[in-house]
Amino acid sequence: MGSDRTMLGIGLGVFAYSLFALHDASNKWLVATLPVWQVLFFRSVTIVIGAVAVGRTALLSRALETQLKGPLLFRGVITLAAWLCYYTAARSMPLAQLLTLYFSAPIMTTLLAIPLLGERVTAARWISVILGFLGVLIASDPFGVRASLATALVLIAAAFWGYAIILMRQIARRESSLLQMFYQNLCFLVVTGTLTAFSWVPPTTGELVLLLAVGVLGGLGQFSLFEGARFAPASVMGTVEYSSLLWAFVLGYVIWGDIPSLPVFAGAATILAAGIFLVVMERRAVRS
Repeated sequence: MGSDRTMLGIGLGVFAYSLFALHDASNKWLVATLPVWQVLFFRSVTIVIGAVAVGRTALLSRALETQLKGPLLFRGVITLAAWLCYYTAARSMPLAQLLTLYFSAPIMTTLLAIPLLGERVTAARWISVILGFLGVLIASDPFGVRASLATALVLIAAAFWGYAIILMRQIARRESSLLQMFYQNLCFLVVTGTLTAFSWVPPTTGELVLLLAVGVLGGLGQFSLFEGARFAPASVMGTVEYSSLLWAFVLGYVIWGDIPSLPVFAGAATILAAGIFLVVMERRAVRS
């Protein structure tokens, strides 16, 4: 039964990260002409309105009654810091390379899941996450890559996101996905709204449509990810994140004409192998 739940969590996670890949590609386009915090502000407005429309009075009442206001707000701050770092780096880095460097986050999630969540990380999950990490090393070429602000920002974002996944799993044990979405984006709304007020750039009609699409994609992706965290351990959800790399390759090529270098392809293949290995081993656990 536990393994069935894990497989459902994996499925929801893969779906979530496919939406996030489209979301990230749209954001990369938008941050070329609009401030990062303005893009996040529009996204958060859309998600908060959507969450309230679905949850109505019950959601607002629970938001006031919950005993987890502190952790919910703290997770919002940590996630916001990750996003600001990530999308600032996105201005000057190809999408595939951006996501590949960002994929050091699952390693951090797996390591933190043991002391903070008390999870038992199986040998298969360790092998999967180590393979994924090797893929990140191959793709980013740490011994030859030049140090840059963008590279540092991506790695900082990965550290924040790895911890945010742990917090998400902890909160999901007691509160709904809709409440997590509401609190996280309310936090985003306050901070990014303040920043946007001082640096407003009037968006074009096309940008407004894309901003709305980003909000919808982000909302659906968040809900799927939060629901997946209810069923699958944090160490598994971290590894599932690797599935979005293939989308990044396709979208990066179709939209911007980015052709990853051979090391990035080799690293991506290793990361994909890690993900396939995890799914196969978890399916075997379901049958046994």
